[in-house]
Amino acid sequence: MGRDGRGVKSASATSIEITFMYDGVRCRERIPLKPTAANLKRAEQHRAAILYSISDGSFDYVKTFPNSTNARKFSQKTGDTRLVEQYLRQWLEEKEKQLKASSHDGYRKVVEGNLVPMFGTLLLTELTRKVIREKLKAKSVSNKTLANIQSVLRAALTDAVDEYELIDSNPIAGWTYKNKNALPTEDEVDPFTADEQTVILLNLDGQARNLVQFAFWTGMRTSELVALDWASVDFLRGIVRVTKAQTQVSGEAEVPKTAAGRRDIKLLSPALEALEAQKQHTWLKGQEIFQNPRTGERWAGDQPIRKTMWTPALKRGGVRYRFPYQTRHTYASMMLSAGEHPMWVAAQMGHADWTMIARVYGRWMPEADPYAGEKALEKFGNEGRKLIRKA
Repeated sequence: MGRDGRGVKSASATSIEITFMYDGVRCRERIPLKPTAANLKRAEQHRAAILYSISDGSFDYVKTFPNSTNARKFSQKTGDTRLVEQYLRQWLEEKEKQLKASSHDGYRKVVEGNLVPMFGTLLLTELTRKVIREKLKAKSVSNKTLANIQSVLRAALTDAVDEYELIDSNPIAGWTYKNKNALPTEDEVDPFTADEQTVILLNLDGQARNLVQFAFWTGMRTSELVALDWASVDFLRGIVRVTKAQTQVSGEAEVPKTAAGRRDIKLLSPALEALEAQKQHTWLKGQEIFQNPRTGERWAGDQPIRKTMWTPALKRGGVRYRFPYQTRHTYASMMLSAGEHPMWVAAQMGHADWTMIARVYGRWMPEADPYAGEKALEKFGNEGRKLIRKA
């Protein structure tokens, strides 16, 4: 009890201590209030509410004092001992039945590489927004990585609320932490210049050169290139239809994640040239377009492409290393800097709208054409002015 017998007392210049009995144990907890007369009265009322909830069996120690060491002790005593690590791994097992292999692998990497090391030893009920914010602050990563971490955690906690009823609310629902001093984004757009493209292609031959030239001039993802079959090419219309993608994790072709990902790409002349050159290697087989020359089989994913073909070519040519995915960025930057319409570029690349194109590739969009508007004026404006003059 406090000195005055009311169970509350000043603990410091900024806190008040509340004393009460719970489950046969005398508990002392601090609340962050200056010990003024009014705040001491508020603390008394808070203590009274605690005593009432204890008497009717509705008191939840973890919710009332989430940062208290007593909270963990009592939650363990009552059997609520589920750790974040345990929950996340069980959640991953369930998600494996619902997600594509590549998506599940992405979740697994975030869980094992970030969430378990950061929060694994905490009780699920101890995972508050404050705790999450402090852990994220300590991460020296880009805001994109922070967003990815939070996206997976948010999904897991939403299921903990809605599917499994383990917690009452998701502490990060509708909230995202961003660090103004974060590192630059890891996959920053860094396209290859025309000269670099030439050097890379000169340091490749056969199927490898055809694959890379085709990648530069279609903007397709590596996973899409790997899954591409001859049946997807319409030479009469000059298009290639993208309907599937394949990664090392999936082991087999999967449909794209979004409806926009299923698309027709216009085959520009360099892409058509690459296909014509590739015919001598795989056309008669009538299945995959691009093969690993070492195995004579479809590429297993982007990793063997990087290790056996891409990286050696850049080293031979003295080209600064970037991931093969930069061929996609190179395509976008070439199309936009040449003045192609952003909506067309978005459709070619499999984006639902052009907002992402503008956000990511905006610096390659040319400044306004000094003659912009002249075509509309010629078509719609001049005749109107003539009628006005006649009137």
